[in-house]
Amino acid sequence: MNQQQAFVLVEPGLTEVRNIEVPVPGEGEALLRVSQVGFCGGDLNGYRGLFELQEYPNVLGHEIGATIEAVGPGVPSDFQPGLQVTVNPYQHCGVCLSCRKGRTNACQDNKTMGVRRPGAMTHYITVPWQKLHSSDHLSLRELALVEPLTVGFHAANRGQVTADDTVAVLGCGIVGMGALAASAHKGATVIAVDIDDDKLAIARKAGAHHTINASTTDMQAALRDLTGGDGPDVIIEAVGQAATYRAAVDAVAYTGRVVYIGYAKQPVEYATGTFVRKEIEILGSRNCLGEFPEVIKYLEAGKFPVQEVISRTVTLDEAGVALAEWSAQPGPIIKMMLDLEQN
Repeated sequence: MNQQQAFVLVEPGLTEVRNIEVPVPGEGEALLRVSQVGFCGGDLNGYRGLFELQEYPNVLGHEIGATIEAVGPGVPSDFQPGLQVTVNPYQHCGVCLSCRKGRTNACQDNKTMGVRRPGAMTHYITVPWQKLHSSDHLSLRELALVEPLTVGFHAANRGQVTADDTVAVLGCGIVGMGALAASAHKGATVIAVDIDDDKLAIARKAGAHHTINASTTDMQAALRDLTGGDGPDVIIEAVGQAATYRAAVDAVAYTGRVVYIGYAKQPVEYATGTFVRKEIEILGSRNCLGEFPEVIKYLEAGKFPVQEVISRTVTLDEAGVALAEWSAQPGPIIKMMLDLEQN
């Protein structure tokens, strides 16, 4: 067992299944048998050539549900073969200013799996044991949802969401679902905004109290109506479009908070007087910082509509066509999952 197949993003618009070496765990590493890997919005933008951090060619995948197959020397007894785990896919440098401040999620030289180093869309990978998180209760498919949900949970934490807040989440992809689930979990009143009624119905199951279809309703007016004219205390942007970047600033309440998760694909122009007059806080949110245990505990409580958010499951042989189809019609997909047990 020296060779294995892997799903590789060769260049924008081109993928292939390649043979790569099966790794051997070194000191402090675990060999994982990968079962489920989620396709990230970053994978989609990398395929489209729109993700500035994506390096080519690269094995994709950093949303992982796996089982420990073997361990190298120095791995604690808590992490032994047979344990089901997910992986924190971020690698920080430890020396840049962000790292020195303890904000390792914003490392200036961050290397996320599948983006700036090889990812998990293959049968076996090795990772340092410190990056593993386990659960006795979650399935491998649920474990593969942990990482994208941590990104949404981190955004809610960045926005300092409390039970006193009304929070609007723009975009009900999996990260937006994580942000609205986290906000509801904190006790906030949550408004989900999207242009797809099916996604909005699932958003209600994830914790949204109100929904707005921005393709059929004036979003700004609807947000004012739902907040007594004030606007939401917090708006979390999880779309990554210039229009929604601006809309968040326009719609948020005076002295409110705007959190940006999505990467806008073009420069964003503002009427700066709006956010100066409102004295709002505009916050970036990148990756996650310590939210893995929080999300695992949340999922173990059974509060999240796991089956509903997984829109499509594909095999390794189907992955290239599926990614191209997602790029051509992204709207209906919340989460597409690669099932490596079928290859």
